Amino acid sequence: MRGFLLVLSLGTSPGARADDGWFSADKAKHFLSSAFVQSLAYGSLRGVGVSHGAALVGASVTTAAVGVGKELYDARSGGDPSMRDLAWDAAGAGAVSLLLAHSAR
Repeated sequence: MRGFLLVLSLGTSPGARADDGWFSADKAKHFLSSAFVQSLAYGSLRGVGVSHGAALVGASVTTAAVGVGKELYDARSGGDPSMRDLAWDAAGAGAVSLLLAHSAR
């Protein structure tokens, strides 16, 4: 629970990083990494016979866990945790999910 509250508070405190802009090379890495994880997880689940809908849900949960885990790791290891990073993670996963939802099954 403490970790969940930490993630919710990232970037909302008065001490949030001033250099954590919405657009940067780091944000592109978050978008692309999450898109990759989403694709890999979906393909892996479909490969073992999981239905399309369940594979989308499983891939989304996996991608969210990886993104949140990365930010928790940053928070605990002296890195720079960021809600904006998580937003770009969600955007990458969402973009792939849209493509997969409208692809041939």
